[in-house]
Amino acid sequence: MSLFDPSTESPIAHAIVAPDGSLAFADPALIALNQRAGGMRGAPLAVPQLATIARLARRLGIVVSRGVVVADDETDVDLWVRAQPDGENVRLTVSGWREIAAWRPARPSPDTHEIFLGSDTDWRWETDAALRLTFVTLDAGPKHGFDAFALLGQPLTAMFALDAGADGTLPILDSLARRRPMTAQPARLRSSGRAVTLTATVRHDASGDFAGFVGTARMVVEDVAPPAETATLSPTFTSGLDKALRIPLARIVANADSINAQADGPVQGDYADYAADIASAGRHLLELVDDLVDLQAVERPDFTLLPEPIDLADVTRRAAGLLSVRAANADVTIARPPVDMRVAALGDFRRVLQILVNLVGNAVRYSPRGAQVIVTVTRTESDAVVVVADKGKGVAPEDQVRIFEKFERVDPSEAGGNGLGLYIARRLARAMQGDLTVESAPGQGARFVLTLPADPARHQDQR
Repeated sequence: MSLFDPSTESPIAHAIVAPDGSLAFADPALIALNQRAGGMRGAPLAVPQLATIARLARRLGIVVSRGVVVADDETDVDLWVRAQPDGENVRLTVSGWREIAAWRPARPSPDTHEIFLGSDTDWRWETDAALRLTFVTLDAGPKHGFDAFALLGQPLTAMFALDAGADGTLPILDSLARRRPMTAQPARLRSSGRAVTLTATVRHDASGDFAGFVGTARMVVEDVAPPAETATLSPTFTSGLDKALRIPLARIVANADSINAQADGPVQGDYADYAADIASAGRHLLELVDDLVDLQAVERPDFTLLPEPIDLADVTRRAAGLLSVRAANADVTIARPPVDMRVAALGDFRRVLQILVNLVGNAVRYSPRGAQVIVTVTRTESDAVVVVADKGKGVAPEDQVRIFEKFERVDPSEAGGNGLGLYIARRLARAMQGDLTVESAPGQGARFVLTLPADPARHQDQR
């Protein structure tokens, strides 16, 4: 069915979206589009792309304009949407109305048609700019052991465990950094562990910025050997991080903080909150850049750390101090070693501080309000030990190995890190001839234990 007949209708359609999200008024073309999407009179606007833009314009109190692609019967329609707040309503102006061919999966080759659990080998997924899933082929879910609808809004890694390629790199990272199509990203379905290969094109918004991926997944027929433990990120990737990511991200964070602080004059409250969200996301991406640089370092075959005498109790107190503001904002207290405690150990001061900041930060993040994170330091004849204990929801036994792997988290749907912190922390601990382990049970919190060699020149803790 053709969405729009230019001989009978205007090339521009208008609508008014009421505060409850329904169409208070609409030109015939928009009424027809909404009805074909399942909308009814008096019900919320049924075209998600239009409803999202209208809701965003109302929340921010500003004009929002962008291009969208809407599925309509057997075709897709390319539209340009302008949403302008008008009192409690939002005025929509929709132009373009260009029909484009709907996406279709490639036909499977005869030799693999029956392999992927009796279904086609190709199926589709999409993400937004934050790599949250916005579309998954619904009929693929039951056949492959996952609930496609439940995955919507969750990170891409909630569906796929990403693996390094033969050269040790993750194609998705290079694609993100360079804003170019992703090819041959090895992955495994979390629901079944079955190997797939991900490919994707980059989606851009109206201003040309990165807006997400449109991708496919293909079942891997041959057995694929797991990546070598010594695989490393390509130096050519991290060498360009400063130019490609750090500088523009720092500029985004600075500008967003300025808007949130209303340094140039008052702005609408919702808009200031939106700027704060942007700044927070920018800082998260800067942390990811730092982790990727560390990842390249710790995975080099020749990576070593030169141990030196350190006061492990002092390093622990410093880590807790760095996180005191975050803990106070979360209504969490940190119990740290006494100021007169000394525990002699051997390690790299900066790297030990990095490990402890990660452990204490995680404990604060996952602790309920009003709880206490307890950090203790002890020493045996051969080891110096730090224990970071929290009262969070804990880690199930089956997850206690997985959380120390790359890009793995207990619950990817929760707000938090990028799944690299514990992996890097354990690699650093072992590079200093120590280790990092966890003791936990669901509902009983977690105890992360960092062990380092004790300094043999000093046999007793000094108080």
